[in-house]
Amino acid sequence: MDNTIIPWNIYPRPQLKRDSFLNLNGEWDFEVSTYDYIPKKYNMKIVVPYPVESKLSGVERHFKKGSRLFYRRFFDAPMRIRWRRVLLHCGGIDQKAEVYINGCFVIECCTSIEGPLTVDITPFLKEENELVIKVIDDMDRTIPYGKQSEKPKEIWYSPVSGIWQTVWLEAVPEYYIKGIKATTTLDYADIEIEGVDEGKVVFEGKSYRFYDGKIRLSPTIKRHWCPTDPHLYYFTVQVGNDKVESYFALRTLEIKEVYGMKRLCLNGEPFFFNGVLHQGYWKDGLYTPERPDDYKLDIVTARNMGFNTIRKHLKVEAEEFYYQCDKLGVIVFQDMVNNGKFSKFRDIVIPMLGLKRLPDRFKHRSKVCRRSYLSAAQNTVKTLYSHPCICYWTLFNEGWGQFCSSQIYDLIKGIDSTRFIDSASGWFKGGKTDVESIHCYMKPFIAPFPDKPFVLSEFGGYSLKVEEHTVKDNNYGYKEFEDRKQFLESLKKLYEEQIIPGIGKGLCGCIFTQFCDVEQETNGLLTFDRTYMKADERMLLAIAERLKY
Repeated sequence: MDNTIIPWNIYPRPQLKRDSFLNLNGEWDFEVSTYDYIPKKYNMKIVVPYPVESKLSGVERHFKKGSRLFYRRFFDAPMRIRWRRVLLHCGGIDQKAEVYINGCFVIECCTSIEGPLTVDITPFLKEENELVIKVIDDMDRTIPYGKQSEKPKEIWYSPVSGIWQTVWLEAVPEYYIKGIKATTTLDYADIEIEGVDEGKVVFEGKSYRFYDGKIRLSPTIKRHWCPTDPHLYYFTVQVGNDKVESYFALRTLEIKEVYGMKRLCLNGEPFFFNGVLHQGYWKDGLYTPERPDDYKLDIVTARNMGFNTIRKHLKVEAEEFYYQCDKLGVIVFQDMVNNGKFSKFRDIVIPMLGLKRLPDRFKHRSKVCRRSYLSAAQNTVKTLYSHPCICYWTLFNEGWGQFCSSQIYDLIKGIDSTRFIDSASGWFKGGKTDVESIHCYMKPFIAPFPDKPFVLSEFGGYSLKVEEHTVKDNNYGYKEFEDRKQFLESLKKLYEEQIIPGIGKGLCGCIFTQFCDVEQETNGLLTFDRTYMKADERMLLAIAERLKY
């Protein structure tokens, strides 16, 4: 990699964008130690923001439990002028981190629980500065960890450690805008500005004053956000010397009864959510694609195959992903990230035997695990709330870490009443939920006539191994095929004989497993390197035309 090129050199927060921006990505000093104190020598280099285990990081190693990963970078502070403060940001660090400026401890954080790191480092700055970030990743199961495993196999993938999103600085005045929240209807958007009370908003060429941190914006021409017209309304907020750019979209979600069946509605009309599962892994970068445009490429590819929905599975991406979905008109079903101990017998075998309605009040009783999950879930909603592409929150997947789903449904509904909530995707039903949500593999799908809107939140899993595009010798899927012709014929038959007929029986959405292969799991529509298309775009587009009401 050319060291003169800064990886991911874009503004990382599209809904709160300032002119002041200093990207700290690129080559950092790197050292691994079993001691907590900051090392005097750094014997390695690492490229930020790629995870330690990834090829793009330049390290490509997983370090044993107990290791301390030290990152060091020097920078000057040209933005620190008389009336400004300097904020340090990082979107993703796995798992726990401590930040030091010029040898002084600044903050301890866990972005997997607390959300993106933002800290005021002004009191610690000099003209020339040393930034050190110490990371500990012992695969602590009490912290949300997604699909990571130290022994990857089947549906579990490579572990990811360290910094995996952009590290950056920005300058702000003493009193500055800390956040923007947009709640929309089909006619207007209620905007809440966090951190300030008074200021002005420039929208559609006009300036408006706001008080108490709130303002209602009503566009002259109403264009409702949907996959066929993903229109965004941009505006600017100015408070004293602070100025940020943001956007919103007019979009509503509700459940209506249509011809005796409950349907999920977008902008007041029944809408069929034709989706594909996306794990958020890349061959060379693992959790982090090489370029921001790789997000766009995946989204456009899914859309070109006829999918209008992506289920973002057990991972929260950098905000650029959601911005691209907002702009391109692809709906996101967003999972909360799982924690707690996984049991194949309890979480897979028992449900496969038909026991899918077990109470979850007394499951996963660890107080630490529960607190971590609740904090992470609430911070996920807060961070992503204003993205119009997100239409659906999944609280638990296949029982992993599941507990007290009815109470958590009420908690999340209290924070965000504007979206659908799937309390238990797969099985272990019995609590409050907006949808009936099941997974179906290795057996025919028979649509029920449920009391709630019904979503087939996982199905398919058809495996076709393409030797020259496969990264591991072993492969995993739910039904294996020897050639592409057989794969396509079975895929078409699956949709035509099982999925499309289900619409008349209450089916409101379906999520095919999955967008691309991930390591040994070869059940993708594309290979892991995204260079070989196993699916047929024209065939899937024709199917998509029939997946409508």
